Amino acid sequence: MTDEQYMDRCITLAQQGLGMVAPNPMVGSVVVHEGKIVGEGYHMQYGGPHAEVNAINSVKDQSLLYSSTLYVNLEPCAHFGKTPPCSNLIIEKKIPKVVVGCIDSYSEVAGKGIERMRNAGIEVVVGVLEKASLDLNKRFFTFHNKKRPFVILKWAQSSDGFIDIDRSTGDKGIHWITQTETKQLVHKWRREEAGILVGKNTVINDDPELTVREIEGHSPTRFIIDPANELDLTKYKVGNDKAKTVVISGQDALSIETILDRIYRENIQSVIIEGGKFTLEQFIQSGIWDEARILTGINELKNGTTAPIIQGTVVESYFYGKDKIEIYRHA
Repeated sequence: MTDEQYMDRCITLAQQGLGMVAPNPMVGSVVVHEGKIVGEGYHMQYGGPHAEVNAINSVKDQSLLYSSTLYVNLEPCAHFGKTPPCSNLIIEKKIPKVVVGCIDSYSEVAGKGIERMRNAGIEVVVGVLEKASLDLNKRFFTFHNKKRPFVILKWAQSSDGFIDIDRSTGDKGIHWITQTETKQLVHKWRREEAGILVGKNTVINDDPELTVREIEGHSPTRFIIDPANELDLTKYKVGNDKAKTVVISGQDALSIETILDRIYRENIQSVIIEGGKFTLEQFIQSGIWDEARILTGINELKNGTTAPIIQGTVVESYFYGKDKIEIYRHA
């Protein structure tokens, strides 16, 4: 196998930590001895052992480490956090070679782990599957480099381009556009992100709970944009105790930058924006978004609230049952 194949295995392992390790990055690691994987592991949950620790500990014959190569998709840490520095353990175990997917731009690490290992005489190769390694931790890098959460826009639209029914008659409650089974996919998406955000009118019209219910997992922190702080949350599902809720309010007009700064200060690395149209369009017009997920159902609404218009690059397009899913990346 090649370095790229071993690194691909690291990335596959790391993905299993999605939604479990934030605000830490997702990391996978394998130990290779004479062309054979003899140990592997990944960062399983926040506060738990890092990938390199789990991979090294999984090697049954620890003497093999003296002549093995350790692969890891992200630079081993050099600082004391919830756990000791992984670069120290690698040096202690006398592993002679380490192959790294990408450098960790987080200021506490930022090349220090690589420098420490090289100073100890370890051969360190950097940049194997670098683009895939960076993309894997897009939430982590956006948070630390741009000082804001990774922003995902999400909405469901009818086959004729409406995201909601006509509410002028005073109708309340969620009007489902996609198939029942698609709820499971949407709840999986929620589980993978640290935060979820809607505007005040979405709470009033739909009374959504904004939690993970169709699958097992942790619900994201709920953010409600309510500029004048008018909502009585005790009257709505977002006021229940099934997840934390943060109201974003302010006397002046709330800019997207202000909203994201508030979320950033809650240490939330990613947020999924679920509506309504005004809120989604504010993000689109500001140009501050990273990904959009558009679900198109099979039925027509004929009138109501038209779907937002978005410009971006379609990176995925597939059917989930009868519903069409399109994933956009911001150009």
